[in-house]
Amino acid sequence: MITTERPPLTRPIVSPRPPSPQRQLPMILAAGSLTTMTGAVFSPVFPDVIAQLQLDSTSVLAGLLIGIHSLTIALFSPIFGFVADRTSPLKVLLPSIVIYSLAGITGAIIPGFWLLLFTRACLGAASGGIMAACLGWLGKNYEGAARARVIGYASGVLTISGIIYPLLGGWVGNWHWQYAFGLYALGFPLAVWVTQQYHRQRSVRRRQRRTQSMIQLGEVGTLLKNRAILSILGSLALAAIVMITVVIYGPLYLRDSYGVTTQLNGLILAARALGGAIGAAFIAKSLMRRIGHRWTAVLGFSIMMLMLISIPLLPQYQLILTAAIIFGGGFGLVMPTLYDRLASLTPEAMRSTVLAIGTGTSFLGQFIAPFLLGPIAQPDHLGQIFYGAAAIAFLAAMVSLRLRPIAS
Repeated sequence: MITTERPPLTRPIVSPRPPSPQRQLPMILAAGSLTTMTGAVFSPVFPDVIAQLQLDSTSVLAGLLIGIHSLTIALFSPIFGFVADRTSPLKVLLPSIVIYSLAGITGAIIPGFWLLLFTRACLGAASGGIMAACLGWLGKNYEGAARARVIGYASGVLTISGIIYPLLGGWVGNWHWQYAFGLYALGFPLAVWVTQQYHRQRSVRRRQRRTQSMIQLGEVGTLLKNRAILSILGSLALAAIVMITVVIYGPLYLRDSYGVTTQLNGLILAARALGGAIGAAFIAKSLMRRIGHRWTAVLGFSIMMLMLISIPLLPQYQLILTAAIIFGGGFGLVMPTLYDRLASLTPEAMRSTVLAIGTGTSFLGQFIAPFLLGPIAQPDHLGQIFYGAAAIAFLAAMVSLRLRPIAS
């Protein structure tokens, strides 16, 4: 009797493929929105917090409490960007989200000022990691027109988040200010989502890292000597100064000059954010393609400048509402344009680092804005601060003129 052995069944070895960027994009956009939540859910309950801590609202300690997260974002974004380039953006994103939620919700049970300040600083540092990872992921997975499009989407999501999260913070904080800190727990389910995606592509990333040259700090330093990159970083800082000036001093000016209520102030700030979302998501990409990055940025800053000049001259707050929408549209043109140009000037291996430096520069601008323009904000002539912000917008437009067109 003759017997034959069948060869063992074998399956062809298929190399694992990385998850599609289109499938991960909603996750990245959702994670990026957490960076807006950092200050947005805290601001509505800030008066109650400082009352609980028995602080004067105009004191240095109160200002430090509201602004410390901007400083730590500025400091830690470049560090996390460098780590993301040497590992992977998702490897930075996952622990950053977990630390973000833990630091955020801990603020509800902290008994004293200094411990609360520490948790806010940790929250800002984690936000820096989230932002560095998200921008690095966008920069590594998209090129050219596609990158401009998704950066526009990201800017739009951040702007819309700037409308939704303050409303949520105020609504939840209406019952008690401590409840607003519970919103930071929204990061936990997002961390589960990131974990699933991270495990799927970890083996692929391992193989890629064997062939990918590791960047060094010296390479980043050399890249930052590029005048075009320095111009973009300067423009990002100036744009942040102008924007945060409107957010901080706009409501005070409208309240003192027109008797505008808190609700109407919120409507005007929401109108600015809406204009920014429209400009970023639907207009910026088209203008970049037609007139280039340089003139899109100059146009955006010019629009911001003209609207700032008009605010003290407008006789009715209804007209200021219109000006706020147009101002937001100008800001919506500027930010995706600058970030897309920054990404185009940076090698893929260093994009997380350099884009994170851009983020850090922007938040540093937000942090120093009150110290820079605050001295000219006289109680009886608060409108003067808008002229100061307009001058900064003009300076930013001049700096943006140094951007060279992309070689075709």
